[in-house]
Amino acid sequence: MDNRKVGELIYHLRKEKGFTQKQLADQMNISDRTISKWERGYGCPDVTLLASLSNLLGVNIENILEGDLSPNEFIGGNMKKSHYFVCPSCHNIGFATGNVTISCCGRKLELLEAKKAADEEKLSITEVDNEWFISSDHPMTKAHYISFIAFATGDQVQILKQYPEWGLQVRIPKRKHGKLVWYDTQFGLLYQLV
Repeated sequence: MDNRKVGELIYHLRKEKGFTQKQLADQMNISDRTISKWERGYGCPDVTLLASLSNLLGVNIENILEGDLSPNEFIGGNMKKSHYFVCPSCHNIGFATGNVTISCCGRKLELLEAKKAADEEKLSITEVDNEWFISSDHPMTKAHYISFIAFATGDQVQILKQYPEWGLQVRIPKRKHGKLVWYDTQFGLLYQLV
């Protein structure tokens, strides 16, 4: 950990939030000399103060300790290249169009890597009334089910939550070419091109 980098980051974030050293110190119940010491690189926040500092400055503790807020590269607008995350504890779904860090249930979520579905894994797609009817004979038990289906085109994504013990049957508006993505609780993230 580089105290100088940490101090510079705290200084820039404090200014960005419009706080004086005294205002920030008062909200943390410490002296403004302590804030000054940090910003000059002569020390760093105590572990007991990191959560409060993180909340006040609006950044992750990890970024404060690294002394860096590196911006992501612009990815572009192709929604077919979106990223998906699933919490292993509560099964929440995370979605991003670029590189992000997502946490849930106190854990950092790993980016799911989609693999192309084999013929026997593919979902059934038929056209009905200018919509696509998507179904599967997946058992959909509590121990093994498809938790969501997403259909991505170049400019949009539609995500449909699925539940165990329900038959997998959804209808989505028919669009041009796209990528059908789904998360199987045992086999991970799969996709097929439509």
